[in-house]
Amino acid sequence: MGDIWCFLLQTLTASGAAALLLALKALLRDKLSPRWQFAVWGVLAAVLLFPAGLGGRYVLFPWPALVEALRSACTGAFDTIPAISVPVPLLPGDLQTIPGFLYLLYWCVGVVLFVQGIADYVRLRLALRKANPAASRQVQAVAERYHLKACPAVEIPGLTTAFVCGMRKPVLVLPAGRPTDDKVILHELLHLKYRDAVWGILICVLRCIHWCNPLLWYCAGRARNDLESLCDQRVLERLEGEERREYGRILLNMADEKYGCVPGTSSIANGGKNIGRRIEAIARFRLYPQGMGLVSWCVAIILLVPLLTGMKPQTVWETQEPHLQLASARTTYCSTAAGAIDAYAKSVLTGKTAYRAMCAPLSEQNALAALEPGESWLGEDGRWLENVNFYEPYQIWNYAQSGDGYECLVAFIPAKPPAGYEWDGTTSGRWLLVQHVRADLEQGRWVVQPMGSLELVHGDQRDGVNLGLPAWQYTGDCGDFRVIFYYQNRADQQRNGDVGWSGLQPVPSTVPEPDLLYENWNHQTVTMVAAEYIGAPEDQAKYETIGIAMPPIWDTEEDYADLNWTTREVYWDESPIFLYGEGGGMWEPDELPDHLEAEFCINGGDPIPMKLLPVKEVGPYDF
Repeated sequence: MGDIWCFLLQTLTASGAAALLLALKALLRDKLSPRWQFAVWGVLAAVLLFPAGLGGRYVLFPWPALVEALRSACTGAFDTIPAISVPVPLLPGDLQTIPGFLYLLYWCVGVVLFVQGIADYVRLRLALRKANPAASRQVQAVAERYHLKACPAVEIPGLTTAFVCGMRKPVLVLPAGRPTDDKVILHELLHLKYRDAVWGILICVLRCIHWCNPLLWYCAGRARNDLESLCDQRVLERLEGEERREYGRILLNMADEKYGCVPGTSSIANGGKNIGRRIEAIARFRLYPQGMGLVSWCVAIILLVPLLTGMKPQTVWETQEPHLQLASARTTYCSTAAGAIDAYAKSVLTGKTAYRAMCAPLSEQNALAALEPGESWLGEDGRWLENVNFYEPYQIWNYAQSGDGYECLVAFIPAKPPAGYEWDGTTSGRWLLVQHVRADLEQGRWVVQPMGSLELVHGDQRDGVNLGLPAWQYTGDCGDFRVIFYYQNRADQQRNGDVGWSGLQPVPSTVPEPDLLYENWNHQTVTMVAAEYIGAPEDQAKYETIGIAMPPIWDTEEDYADLNWTTREVYWDESPIFLYGEGGGMWEPDELPDHLEAEFCINGGDPIPMKLLPVKEVGPYDF
């Protein structure tokens, strides 16, 4: 935590978890044993020790959206998002603003409390060094009777009860000049056995970090009391009959005693109000319903999963408050490149600024926030979308890895051509709105940057390949012919099990899917081989048939020997001459091969080996 906003995010997240735990503990107060009543605090400790919003997942509620809305409203800046790397306060940075000063104040008080706790412990240890050793016969006898390990004991005048101090070299401190009941010593030795001082120190540290959160201070006190109740249960499990009632009377006699907690210590006395709760727990000893052990495990798991794994927002808040809407969008992380591209495409389709904020780089967030209500973020590109109904949300073409990110073409398919353009009613004549985009990972969230403007392209779809769009191309010459290999990949969303072109069907949702994977879409690789005549016109008549044999690029080299030839008659009114096209299969955004092998045949003659090389000037990406 490096600023007041990160602290606010962490403490709000913990507060939500604490409120849920307190409610459940109240409902199950007489159902769960002290062992489980204390164990559930481990869930809250885990929430406090994990950075809030880790991986874009929030506990119970999308707290980052509220914090981001407050931060942006107070600072007027939208180019950062509160992100917590460690759940402890780091040194203050910017002190020139009011939030920076508040964070400095919070940090200083937390440090003072932490140092004070260490100083109290050091003073106590120094005082114990001067204390008189206590007669260890009673302590040793109690330890042997209950098969526990003893520790050195000292006496200090003025104490009302015993306590254990320290973890590495623990000391049992007894009141001087007054007898100490064996059951009190047993209580402290059990603290020693289970190293309860460690839990006490952890509670004190977390309380210093969240010193200004009264709910967490209250939870810290309840956790310490549940720790004492757990120790009480352990004592009662070792006592019989009248001894148990005597143990309860001992606690009642301590109800009026003052209680001061020093980090690294544990004491049977922890204040009258807390002892009252412990007496109630003692009265329920062994009266908990049967089978509550299994129920306790189930409750712990049910608590643990949502509180630790959290939830990930899938939609932007549809609110009339622009800042709150943008804040929820900016903190709805796109966890995949496909999810970011989906958010971008649907921001184009709907014109919603909030959808663009989901996947926009931080450098563009201020400009998005400055837009007036009703003003489109698309700018000049918005002219293509006026009065246009789309046949389906969008398609992805030529999706490929590029460096640490991914690039692709996003194609929007109008049901009717834009004003001023005509459509011949065929699939090959369909108009497309196309944009080249790139997705990159920025501070744990995938963002999308357009690499050009929206362009209107006249589609030319043949055998699956859309020649109206850029394609990866390989080419090579063989005599009077130039062979061209076209390669594209395409992904589009399933619509009622049919992704065909015929007939208008219900379109999928236009709400972004930030965790989208293209594996759940209809996708295919499509290739096509064509030949162009480059010889003299007077020589055309001597060519009657041509043929080609080459492997699709997704096959292995071992498949090459089993290829089938494709041969066709030459019709000179067709240019280029399409030899064959193929489609289908899974596609991966891998690197393309540096060349392709092929064999070419003219007029049924012997195969002529040839090599096809990539054409760098064609297509949206470099090879």
